[in-house]
Amino acid sequence: MENSGNRRQGLNVKLISKTADGELVSALAAKLCYSASDIDGLLEKISSQEQSDFIHKIVSMGHHSVLEHLNFTFGVEGVSRALTHQLVRHRIASYSQKSQRYVKHGNEFEYITPHTVAENPELLAEYEKAMAEIGKAYDALLKAGVPAEDARYVLPNACETKIIITMNARELLHYFSIRCCERAQWEIREMSFEMLKLCRKEAPSIFGDAGPGCVRGACPEGQFTCGKAKEIRKKFTDIKNFL
Repeated sequence: MENSGNRRQGLNVKLISKTADGELVSALAAKLCYSASDIDGLLEKISSQEQSDFIHKIVSMGHHSVLEHLNFTFGVEGVSRALTHQLVRHRIASYSQKSQRYVKHGNEFEYITPHTVAENPELLAEYEKAMAEIGKAYDALLKAGVPAEDARYVLPNACETKIIITMNARELLHYFSIRCCERAQWEIREMSFEMLKLCRKEAPSIFGDAGPGCVRGACPEGQFTCGKAKEIRKKFTDIKNFL
């Protein structure tokens, strides 16, 4: 199909960096709150095993402020603008996103196709036709001399984007409780699960019980529950899902 655009389904989430010795700093901060010892004395007392056990204890107690000393930075590509519009509602974070003002997409822009559309050949044909028309309109505007910052107004929420995300561990726990829930929109839920896998691998003492609210107790969604709490708990406690 002429000017059909490029479907992009490949979600890619990478952990770019995390705070060096972040778990140690969090454990030290927690101990400082409850100890008369000086900092050097506390450092001498914290072994790696004690650090891990203590962090797990303070996380289970809800003493999450000390986790703000630990930051994680992710690089994400293969997601839509619809996703990032939801993501930036999480305000205790830093974001850097591919600009539609300075980066021209051209008529063959990459876009994300929802599973519900991709699974239906007739709907998929209509969807791709719409993307092709948008691509032609965008290209025509650029060729007519319209600046990219104005031509982008015709681009859809489906348009693929890339984004760098930095969150501290406390905010990530909150983020996972909301965005890993089955009631979250499918695309941000898939991205969040990949982020959680990376976090759990790096800091299991913090993120071992992370995930939607039903993982740690009764579903907090009340009448809006998905009704699959048992299945969801298994997904988030099964270690195979996090290898």
